[in-house]
Amino acid sequence: MKTFEKSFIKKKPLGKASSKAQSAMEYLMTYGWAILIIAVVLAALFQLGVFNPMTFAPKAPPGSCQVFRPDGPGTTSFINLEGICSGELPQYVAQFNGQLGQYIAYSGNLNIPNGNPITIAAWINYKGNTGNWEGIAGINWGCPFEQLTVLTNQLYLDDCANNGGNFGSFTVPKNQWVFVAYTLNGTILTLYENGASQTFTTSGTYQITPTALDIGTDGVSFNRPSFNGSIANVQIYNTSLSANEIQALYLEGIGGAPINLQHLVGWWPLNGNANDYSGNGNNGQINNVNFVGNWYNGYTPP
Repeated sequence: MKTFEKSFIKKKPLGKASSKAQSAMEYLMTYGWAILIIAVVLAALFQLGVFNPMTFAPKAPPGSCQVFRPDGPGTTSFINLEGICSGELPQYVAQFNGQLGQYIAYSGNLNIPNGNPITIAAWINYKGNTGNWEGIAGINWGCPFEQLTVLTNQLYLDDCANNGGNFGSFTVPKNQWVFVAYTLNGTILTLYENGASQTFTTSGTYQITPTALDIGTDGVSFNRPSFNGSIANVQIYNTSLSANEIQALYLEGIGGAPINLQHLVGWWPLNGNANDYSGNGNNGQINNVNFVGNWYNGYTPP
């Protein structure tokens, strides 16, 4: 009798443990798929940027800020900014997928005489090297041309008139929004990335073809694939902006308005369209380019 009691006492706790384990397994079998689905959904929402604070920041609609030129395109008297120009994030950016035939072309008069100083600036989110010259923005009509370009994750100024003219050692990070620019004054070229700079003395005087611009390709005439990533807030000036002015542009962020309006010749926010908001009317022709609203991942305000 005592032996039976001892045996019963030992087995009873094991029975409880087995019952708890069975309950736990039943719970997992019942709710495991639901938990897995919730985890997958949360991961997808995170990837889409739903939990990014930029998602809830105020957004500027297309055309909310623009340059007003009371005397018409090309004039510089009494010009000023109009609208909401407080640096709000854009609703959209232009998206390129590294494919042939994807670009935005402009054929208006950019008012940049041959040999004149120039500045080109833009925000980019680079998705990865396609093995080709990936043009961001530049004066480009056959040869000569000056194109701010990415090649094998490096930032360059591509110029066919100066034996390639490929300068710079900035590495362009992937899946991050960065501010890039170049200034050219005679033979002095300066490349910028997020405010940092590299300056070079070029081998010759660059020639500017003042009536053509491409965004998102390194030359339509060369039949090269487009930039692989997104581009926003392209600005062109017919002067070489100072380092302090470039830094000011960078610190304004991706939704920043132009500075030095007297020398601004083109401003393409690419916020849902290819219009020129510099007041000079150089609107672009869109070729297979998408404008996307969910662009916030990888962007951190300066």
